[in-house]
Amino acid sequence: MEFTSQMKMPSKQNKTIVTTTSPEEFLRTVSEKRQQEAAVLIEIMSRVSGQSPVMWGSSIIGFGTYHYKYASGREGDWMKVGFSPRKAKISLYLSCNADDFAKQLERLGKHTRGKGCIYINKLTDSNLEVLEEMVKIAYEGAQDYEAK
Repeated sequence: MEFTSQMKMPSKQNKTIVTTTSPEEFLRTVSEKRQQEAAVLIEIMSRVSGQSPVMWGSSIIGFGTYHYKYASGREGDWMKVGFSPRKAKISLYLSCNADDFAKQLERLGKHTRGKGCIYINKLTDSNLEVLEEMVKIAYEGAQDYEAK
């Protein structure tokens, strides 16, 4: 195979990293409704983590960090918990595997999920006590690791 300038080499660097943008500055770019929901999530995640919010990439607000290293040699840092107040839905970043929260998800309220994210249309559709329980489990469970 001949290499052309159109082909991309695989990247080992994470695209989503901590930035110098403040969460407050970012939140000025979202709707008032999402700003209000973000304030609630920041309060919950700050209380559980004991950490201040920081921006990860252009649209994720995260708390705490852990370091990982895969058997392939790829390594990086990621937030222990976080969220993104997207226009359509709020994305919750609580684990690499949403299956970890099967029991809590039954009680959370209206949501959808991907492999690692949980999506909420409106925070008012959620049981905030269950959400806080999930944040606590995720934060305490997120630890540095190295795959062998």
